[in-house]
Amino acid sequence: MEAVLRVTDALKSFRETRLSTLRTPAEFFDIHRISRPADFNTAISRLTYNTRYFSGNYTLIVAALAVYSIIASPLLLLSLVFLFGGFAAINRFGFYLEEIYGQFVTQKTLYTGLFVIGIPLLWFSSPFMTLFWLIGASACLILTHACLIEPGVESEYANIEGAV
Repeated sequence: MEAVLRVTDALKSFRETRLSTLRTPAEFFDIHRISRPADFNTAISRLTYNTRYFSGNYTLIVAALAVYSIIASPLLLLSLVFLFGGFAAINRFGFYLEEIYGQFVTQKTLYTGLFVIGIPLLWFSSPFMTLFWLIGASACLILTHACLIEPGVESEYANIEGAV
């Protein structure tokens, strides 16, 4: 029960910190503010400002790409469901000792069986390729968007706000 409360508190704090900074789609996809940066320093300043300003939107992009990558790889989805489902089932029902053919099946035996089957299944589903694809795809999308979008007028007053 305590774990459920911790997860609920973590989700609540995530909503308050990250998702509270969500910008409207009209502001995020404003084509009138797209321009090529004049030099590298301009690109870095845009990148710095826009990653803070659109952090909630970028978090949603990474989450959507993560969901897509898991759904697009059925073997990875199957292996994750198998491992997490097996772990949850063993935690819930594994306390009951059963005797099968004269042998007692303990939680340790069940975990061993789960990992002997689950880890090779997870290895064949190439989770590292999916992770690197997720990092690369989100980095390309976020860096491109952050460098091409001109900061709004409010960016001129961002330094003054912190000083007052």
